[in-house]
Amino acid sequence: MTARTGLLDQAVGRAMSTLSAVTKQGLGDPALAELVVIRASQINHCAYCLDMHLTLARKHGVSERQLDLLAAWEEAEDVFDERERAALALTEAVTVLTDGFVPDEVYERAAAHFDDVRLAHLIGLIVAINNWNRMMVSRRIPPGGHTP
Repeated sequence: MTARTGLLDQAVGRAMSTLSAVTKQGLGDPALAELVVIRASQINHCAYCLDMHLTLARKHGVSERQLDLLAAWEEAEDVFDERERAALALTEAVTVLTDGFVPDEVYERAAAHFDDVRLAHLIGLIVAINNWNRMMVSRRIPPGGHTP
């Protein structure tokens, strides 16, 4: 299958962009937000989103070491702090949902690092990037089309 022309219908794109912006802003940590969206995009094999968010992560000060080791964050204990690790665990649980739900221990781990409002924004951000990933991957949108 070849790439589709155009990214999205304008109304759909605006709605998705609004959700992404609101959740990122509400999370209040742009570097962490980029780690979360990159990890979900790795799992979902979304080259378009990886290309975009790796660039944004660098602009928000995420270290090259963190970007290099993000796919193996569980083994890179000295590279990610406990808050980042909790957010990444939740990202994987929400993205994969292999058992049909987020395990209680993963949710509770995240809830220990984020108040109710920030946790809602974190989950919203994970849902938003999964939506973007699915849109871009299913439409075969190649990397490189994003203009910051």
